Amino acid sequence: MKFILRALRHRNYRLFFGGQSVSLVGTWMQQIAMSWLVYRLTDSPFLLGVVGFTSQIPALLFSPIAGVYADRWNRYHLLIATQSLASVQAFILAFLTLSGIVQVWHLILLSFFLGVVNSFDMPIRQSFVVEMLERKEDLGNAIALNSSLFNGARLIGPSIAGIVIALVGEGICFLLNAISFFAIIIALLAMRIPKREIRSGHTRLQEELKEGYRYIRDFIPIRYILLQLSLMSFMGMPYVVLLPVFARDILHGGPHTLGFLMVASGFGALMGALFLASRKTVLGMGRLIALMSGVLGVGIVAFALSKVFLFSIVMMLVTGFSMMVQMVASNTILQTIVDEDKRGRVMSFYAVSFMGVAPFGSLFAGSLASKIGAPDTLVITGMCCILGALLFYRKLPEIRKVVRPIYQKMGIMPEAPPE
Repeated sequence: MKFILRALRHRNYRLFFGGQSVSLVGTWMQQIAMSWLVYRLTDSPFLLGVVGFTSQIPALLFSPIAGVYADRWNRYHLLIATQSLASVQAFILAFLTLSGIVQVWHLILLSFFLGVVNSFDMPIRQSFVVEMLERKEDLGNAIALNSSLFNGARLIGPSIAGIVIALVGEGICFLLNAISFFAIIIALLAMRIPKREIRSGHTRLQEELKEGYRYIRDFIPIRYILLQLSLMSFMGMPYVVLLPVFARDILHGGPHTLGFLMVASGFGALMGALFLASRKTVLGMGRLIALMSGVLGVGIVAFALSKVFLFSIVMMLVTGFSMMVQMVASNTILQTIVDEDKRGRVMSFYAVSFMGVAPFGSLFAGSLASKIGAPDTLVITGMCCILGALLFYRKLPEIRKVVRPIYQKMGIMPEAPPE
């Protein structure tokens, strides 16, 4: 256990971990409450897709810009700002809902605002992790523990949200989320962050964007990993926005059913993150990306065909585990091999691949589900994930050829054994 938690040896990371453990529970409560509120107000799978789209499309538009500023400016101060703005959004959402004046257009607008905040927060937060650690060799463990924390909250948040929604409505979930941000803001203010050498900001924004794009395009491992992640985000993630449809119309349940499905997916993801946290090396993660992408596709197809609640729960465990392992493995490889002066921009394209592409998947899934139904939609997206896994597996030899010299230089691979 001590080995799995080794990144907690660092004081700043312990503070971050503690603050996030509170804040992320509120984040998951808001997410499930938002989905349920939209579906309760509209009975429309399409509008579920629209809200998902508006919350994630800003990542595509603004994350590359955020990556430039994450390399230029103080990431610590930027992170405090993004967390504060997310708290403001939740307070507004709580006020509108509790006062009884909330409408769908409010939800769409506020989802877009939070999406803009998150499009800056994600690349800044991802690239800030290394600054909280005195020993860089703990980076992979810290990334996996972040994901464990995220999905531990995913277990607790939806289950609490399901109860709170049933008892007092969605507005209280939004209010509790707004308050929960104080924990991470206080934790950030308590940190002692060493000064980082920040590059000069005289280069034009457009030139730095182009430099980052060229670096990713020409660096084969980063290019293929981001393309694979984009495909999984487009085809693999949309099952989340359709869960209210399955909870109510396929499994004939209520908000508690949706909460159980989300908890199962979160528990599977938590197990996946802990599995990666227990690994001693980055070696072999390329194979894991390919394998887990395929398992994700199989899990989605099986869930789509299920009409039995317990089997659906099991498939949510499988999808959560596989999605998390392929995502965290991708993040770990990227942060291990990236040049430090381009870390912010590479993680911004990671955010684009993970969050920026997902809204198109949400919109696609919502639209298709309105025409052919949610189960058939997920069968199609799951099969595409399986195909993507096979294509990535074929590219592994090419990726290894480039990555091995980097690992040898870092001392990760002293000889040159197969990955």
